[in-house]
Amino acid sequence: MRLIRHTETVPPELSGGVIAIGNFDGVHRGHQAVINQAKGIARELKAPMVVLTFEPHPRSYFQPDGAPFRLTSLRSKAHLMETLGIDGLVVLHFNRALASMEAEDFVARILTRDLGAAHVVVGEDFAFGRGRKGDVALLKDMAGDCGFVVSPAVQVRDEDGAAISSNTIRAFLKDAKPEAAARLLGRPWEVDGRVVRGDGRGQELGFPTANVRMDGTLLPCPGVYAVRAGIDAGMDTEWFDGAANFGVRPQFQGEDPRLEVFLMDFSGDLYGRTLRVSFVAYLRPEAAFHSVAALVEQMEHDVLDARARLKAAS
Repeated sequence: MRLIRHTETVPPELSGGVIAIGNFDGVHRGHQAVINQAKGIARELKAPMVVLTFEPHPRSYFQPDGAPFRLTSLRSKAHLMETLGIDGLVVLHFNRALASMEAEDFVARILTRDLGAAHVVVGEDFAFGRGRKGDVALLKDMAGDCGFVVSPAVQVRDEDGAAISSNTIRAFLKDAKPEAAARLLGRPWEVDGRVVRGDGRGQELGFPTANVRMDGTLLPCPGVYAVRAGIDAGMDTEWFDGAANFGVRPQFQGEDPRLEVFLMDFSGDLYGRTLRVSFVAYLRPEAAFHSVAALVEQMEHDVLDARARLKAAS
């Protein structure tokens, strides 16, 4: 998969392809359906299959002081897109120029001139261009003159008939329901971040943890989780069972929320590395204990519980 950060010099092997457009935050089952629909068309046309997305997420651009909400960082999104077997991932920088671009200019410049789109696939509610004035109807109106075909994507619904959405997944994660979020994602929710130095208490307690930065990522419900964690190596990432605590560490009067991950059956230095953390199950809320010894005893139970939950989920 080729990763392209602009469209001015698109390599010839990605030109004239089938383009799936969207924010794709989470790359959930609905997003996967859009991409798979585009892949099927690309196979029929014998054309490259390209995903066009935006970074930062437009919501971050328009609401810079809003609470973190991203389900997937660009790194995670690229990993997931690669597993879907696309040929190229085009990431447009969402800035003032792009936000103010008229929808017609986006179609004429980006899709037609730069990418030479042969076919465009978007969700039925996709909107683009200044003031979100571009939609499926506008794409269809311009398609003939611009030389491409438009296909609205079939909407995927969950087992209860509700449309699968990133907002629903966010709500599940805020409500300590990672298994419910996983059903809509098609896999457990994953975050990634650089391992930074923390307080060192985990080492003192016999459970050395990796303190993972979560810049801009959704903050899930505080508590202890069964996780799988891997030192990022792309498709070659090696995964370990683990237990993680997200929250403020009430035992030690912490204030800033942190993600601390204990990797089972692992020894080594993780500082400065990028760790991928997959949330499999919620074990319990954060809590303060009457003594450090009681905390350590609970952590031992948490690790056993996490092992059992991960074995059952495998």
